[in-house]
Amino acid sequence: MGSVASDSTKPAAGLDVERLRRSFPTLSRMIGDERLVYLDSGASAQRVLASIEAVDRYERRHHANVHRGSHTLSGEATDAYEGARATVADHLAAADRREIVFVRNATEAINLVARAWGDANVGVGDRIVLTEMEHHSNIVPWQQLAAASGATIDWIGVDEHGELIREQLEAALAREPKLVAITHLSNVLGTLNPIAEIAAAAHDAGALILVDGAQSMPKMGVDVGELGVDFYAVTGHKAYGPTGIGALWGRLDLLREMPPFLGGGSMIRKVTRDGFSCADPPAKFEAGTPAIAQAIGMAAAIRWLDMVGMDAVLAHEREITAYALGRLAEVPGLRVYGPPPAPGRVGPVSFELDGIHPHDVAEILDRHGVAVRAGHHCAQPLMQRLGVAATARASFGVYTTATEIDALVEGLYDARAIFDAS
Repeated sequence: MGSVASDSTKPAAGLDVERLRRSFPTLSRMIGDERLVYLDSGASAQRVLASIEAVDRYERRHHANVHRGSHTLSGEATDAYEGARATVADHLAAADRREIVFVRNATEAINLVARAWGDANVGVGDRIVLTEMEHHSNIVPWQQLAAASGATIDWIGVDEHGELIREQLEAALAREPKLVAITHLSNVLGTLNPIAEIAAAAHDAGALILVDGAQSMPKMGVDVGELGVDFYAVTGHKAYGPTGIGALWGRLDLLREMPPFLGGGSMIRKVTRDGFSCADPPAKFEAGTPAIAQAIGMAAAIRWLDMVGMDAVLAHEREITAYALGRLAEVPGLRVYGPPPAPGRVGPVSFELDGIHPHDVAEILDRHGVAVRAGHHCAQPLMQRLGVAATARASFGVYTTATEIDALVEGLYDARAIFDAS
């Protein structure tokens, strides 16, 4: 059954992963008799202690509503909340912190653009460009917009290597779309799209470009200016922070032109019985009491990532992905979906084991303490393109070790043994 790799094949020393792991309390858990091996960071990364402690401090000492109070606690809460906005802006290299709108998650960020920008700018006969590798969050809002506006969606296919078919993209851009909506890093295939190149081509065609950065932001440095995009959506829970918080980066000139997404307190300048006027961005898009504690927790996680260093984070991700692809290639009957191993290949890694349903694979792995995702990964059009109903997926984080990949492979051999004996 040999599933233990030689040390010579393991990733080179980079991050002090064992030290970093001590910053993640959940990783000390036991699952039955096995130590937790968490390979589901693409769904939600484990929460870093710095984020947990930042929220705890806020809740214990500074909890109050923001922006409206004149007392000490409200001022402290406002400073922390707006400081969180500045942190996210710095992390994305935004030119102005007003370009950061806090939302619940990347899904809400994309919906905000579809409703606030799309409803005002997309009409009958207009075209929206999507790709087959998109998460449902970057499909359904545009389908809703197309249905309501009379617009048309052009689809860019994925080739046998899990990469975009460039000729289809060029043809779609030649039809002068209003918007290109694309993922930076596929949550299924691990395909890293050349966003700067695609953004330049989209602009040449007269289109705006929105990028789903939920998977990419925790793994690599993102400079929205260098990428040349118009909107970039991120989420906190995949970046070692809390759930229920994310951010939309948008060009300030676009945000100023867009109507509000929701109405209520905080997003107004003045309200009379005859109507209302909007506040400036980002307040215009943050109606009601915001997720104050969650924003503080997201910012703390991002500051922790920045302290570790995004270049080092990306190097580790590439090393552990290469190691995983090498080990998985040893398992008989296992097929990996996505680009072939390459120096720039980044996780996640989706796979199927011949004759065993992905949910059964995940259940057997859980007996070994190994947590992976099984299902369609909110990417059913991509599953249809691949000709499968579901896959198993291992996704990695700064805390993932080669030993954990070995445990994954050991569990996969066990799954084969169980089904061979049945």
